[in-house]
Amino acid sequence: MADRVSSDHPSVQTVRATLTETATGVRLEIPADDREAFPVDEVVRLVLDGDELFARVERALTGDDVSIPGVYDAPRFARDPREGEDRLSAWVDDHDVRTGGSVHVDVVEPEFLYGLRAPGETAVYEAREPPSDSLASIAEDVEDQ
Repeated sequence: MADRVSSDHPSVQTVRATLTETATGVRLEIPADDREAFPVDEVVRLVLDGDELFARVERALTGDDVSIPGVYDAPRFARDPREGEDRLSAWVDDHDVRTGGSVHVDVVEPEFLYGLRAPGETAVYEAREPPSDSLASIAEDVEDQ
């Protein structure tokens, strides 16, 4: 069974991200000072309101920042969002946050598991180890077929 960890636990790093509006919705902009906590060009798990979803971390269009352009139900939609529904826009609509404002991204397990929450909220995550590299590679191969 996975351990449960609160967003205010000392093992959880919290990064302040900015919500920016795009032509298709919203994206999370991660400051350059915190980019080392995010694997660029990789799909990670991101928890929204207790649901474990998937997001792709990308280099921002300008500067050294990184961004998360959307959150999806499956890794393949995070890699190619044309078919998937971006759950980030709905999350923004459901919470007291706005574009141009800040949100908290909790680094539960670096390069694997993150959580998103509005400022002033707390969250509890199911913390677990990421799969081994060989298992992750097998899963990606199966998914791509």
